[in-house]
Order: sequence, then C-alpha cells, then structure tokens
Amino acid sequence: METAALANTVLWLSFAVSFVFGAIGQKTHFCTMGAVSDIVNMGDWSRMRMWLLAIGVAILGSAALHQAGLIDLGKSIYRTPNFTWLSYIVGGFLFGVGMVLASGCGSKTLIRIGAGNLKSLVVFLVLGLAAYMTMRGVFGVFRVNVLEKAAITLPGGQDVPNLLAAAGLPSGMAFGLSVLAIGGGLTAFCLLKRDFWTLDNLLGGVGTGLAIVAAWYVSGHIGYLAEHPETLEEAFIATNSGRMESLTFVAPQAYALDLLMLWSDTSRKLTVGIASVLGVIAGSGAWALLTGNFRWEGFASVEDTASHLLGAALMGFGGVVAMGCTVGQGITGFSTLAVGSIVTFLSIVVGTVATLKFQYWRLMREA
Repeated sequence: METAALANTVLWLSFAVSFVFGAIGQKTHFCTMGAVSDIVNMGDWSRMRMWLLAIGVAILGSAALHQAGLIDLGKSIYRTPNFTWLSYIVGGFLFGVGMVLASGCGSKTLIRIGAGNLKSLVVFLVLGLAAYMTMRGVFGVFRVNVLEKAAITLPGGQDVPNLLAAAGLPSGMAFGLSVLAIGGGLTAFCLLKRDFWTLDNLLGGVGTGLAIVAAWYVSGHIGYLAEHPETLEEAFIATNSGRMESLTFVAPQAYALDLLMLWSDTSRKLTVGIASVLGVIAGSGAWALLTGNFRWEGFASVEDTASHLLGAALMGFGGVVAMGCTVGQGITGFSTLAVGSIVTFLSIVVGTVATLKFQYWRLMREA
C-alpha cells in the first residue's frame, strides 16, 4: 500500500511538472524546429538561444542535484557504456527531417493538441504507432539487428566527465569542468546577448530547463527505492525503463496509446512518461483557453496531410532509434552530459537544416 501511494505521488508530481512545461511552451512559443528554421530563414537566433539556455540550465541544475546526492545521473538511460553511434546519427537525422514535415517535434505536437490543432492529433497517433513498431514491432528487428550492431563499449560510461576521467583527470575535477564548460558556457552564450532578455525568452529557456531538473528530482529522488518491498532490489517507481526518467516525448506517446488500447489488461499501468504526455496537453490547453488562443485547426490539403503523416512516422522511428527527441535527448539526455545525447542533438539539427533547405529549393524551382 505504501508503494502504491508513492507511485500515485510520483505520477501526480510528474503530471504537475509537465503541466507547467506545457503552459510555458504555449505561452513562449518554445519550439525546437522553429529555433532552427528561424536561423535558416531569417538569421534570428532568439528561439535557438531559448533552447540552448534550457540545456544550460538543465545541466547546471541536474549537476547540482547529483553533487548533493539527491539523484544519480549514472542511473539514467543516457549514460550507458554502450555507445550506439549509428543509431544516434541515423535516428537523430530522421527525427530532424520528420519534425520539419510534421510542423514540430514530439513536445510541440502535444502543445498544439492542447490548443486545438487536429493535425497534431493525427501526428500523435501516427508517431505513437511508429514508435511502438520500432520498439517492439517490425521496425524493431531492423533497429536491433542493423543499427544497434554499430556500437562502441565504453566501460566507464559515455558521458563527458567519465571520458575526461579516463584521460587522466581526477573524477571530481572532470565533472566540475564539464558542467561549468558546457552548462555554464551555454548559459553565458545566451544571457550575454542583451536583446535576448525578454520575458518569453527567459521563461522559455529557464522554465523549460528547470522543468527537466524537477522531473529528475521527482523520478530519481522521490520515486527512488533502495529496496523494493516485493523484489528486494533497487527500483524507480512508475517508470517504463526501470530507471529514473525526466521529460521525453516519443516512447511515452507509444506507451500512452498502448495503455488506451489495452486498458482492461491490469498489467498495463500509468507511468511517469504517460503522465507527462497528459500533463503537457493539459497545461497547453489551460493556457490557450485562459488567453483566448484555443482554436480548431485542420489539414489544408492532401499534400499537407501526406507531409504530416510521413513526418510523424519518421519522428516515431527516429526518436526510438536515437533514444529520444529534441527534449528527450536534446535537453534531458544533454543534461547528463552523455555524448550520445550531444551527437543526437547535432544530428537532429543537421536533419532539420537539410529538410528546410530542400523545401526552399523545391519552392524556388516551382516558382
């Protein structure tokens, strides 16, 4: 009974953190696809700085929790010794392509659903289906037998501090230098630009970063059991991975569909990821209704429909292969300083830029 009560607490707190994340995303127009497209199309770095500030804040906050002994970043899915470099590159690139075609990433899809966008509802369904097929279905065979075969084993872990420690630096110094150089450097890069100092930019960057940190605390500290009363083993309550989790929005959409389809199966349970999906939709919807920005929106044409369907499928496949999306790897994974997360982040950006350039080329050719 105590474990069940703890699970309920973790789920409600995860919902609350995601609710705030969704409201912030709706208010500030936080959008990772938009961050890249603004640079490519207009040379405007404002939304990219918002994304980078979120990463910097998440790194600094997560490191503070880790150093205080409140969480252990090594117990996340991101710092594994298995560095599947081809999966990070291919999955990240395809996710970047997909989010351009689908007009936004996984988190933006949920934010738009909350504001009444029916196109994003279709994207959610297709993304979740493609993600499930990549985790446990036909695409999973290709993922495991081809992409994940290209891997390097790093015994100390694939995060930057461990790599520096393996090179000879004392572990404490390696961790501190990595956090200050990457987390502090990204934060400084964003905040030293005075034009960036607007309420929405700061709220979007700092608020999103703190939401990642809060989710780590909920799952990695409040939901942590050193010894589960049933298994007598270490456990993180109500997570799909069995490890501590923060915000990510590809696999949880698949788990949400799975729960809805098999609701009568008592082995299916509400998890942190599913609660986060619901929280983002609710938070975005609440802010949209409060500010009068809720409006129904549908597809404009057959081509628009086809583009969103293809983009959703690519995001579902790519997000599972790369172990995360622009939030799951691009901020949450990045906050652990995992090299795989950094590679995925860069691959997503490259895929996004390439697709935006291709769309511009098509437009010019038609003109």
